[in-house]
Amino acid sequence: MDTLQTGSDRDRAARFTALYVRDHPRVCAFVHRRSGDRGAAEELTAEVFRIAWERMKAGEEVGTGWLFVTARNLLSNHYRSLARLTELHRTIADALGRAPASGRDNAVLDALDRLPSAHREVLLLSYWDGLSAAEAGEVLGCSTSAVWVRLHRARKAFRAVCDLPGEPE
Repeated sequence: MDTLQTGSDRDRAARFTALYVRDHPRVCAFVHRRSGDRGAAEELTAEVFRIAWERMKAGEEVGTGWLFVTARNLLSNHYRSLARLTELHRTIADALGRAPASGRDNAVLDALDRLPSAHREVLLLSYWDGLSAAEAGEVLGCSTSAVWVRLHRARKAFRAVCDLPGEPE
């Protein structure tokens, strides 16, 4: 049996479709870079847009920043569920005596790991996820100018801890 759609239902569906087409690739890339797993990224991104649809159905507004905040929250839940598995992998690697692979990428990742989470997050949002200062500010819950200040401090902290192979001291 067909259901009747009202004008507002069609408008809502059109707004959601436009939001999905515009932001799905960016949100999926954001999640993938943080999870390292394409399948998990697709599942988590689908969950972000399911929640967005429910929110829009309830008459609430959803924007790019909200999508990224929701993705970050879902990622936090995902990280917690993987914590035991990650620790197990580290224990096995230590027991086998394997050293981490060397190279520029590992040096950058190690430097990011040594940064405080606030510095790491603003760098990742700006450089890896390609968010504007305004969008990063929405994700971080601060103003655009505060993002620029945080980014400046994060860059300075990164340079202080980064020791890239083949780079002059």
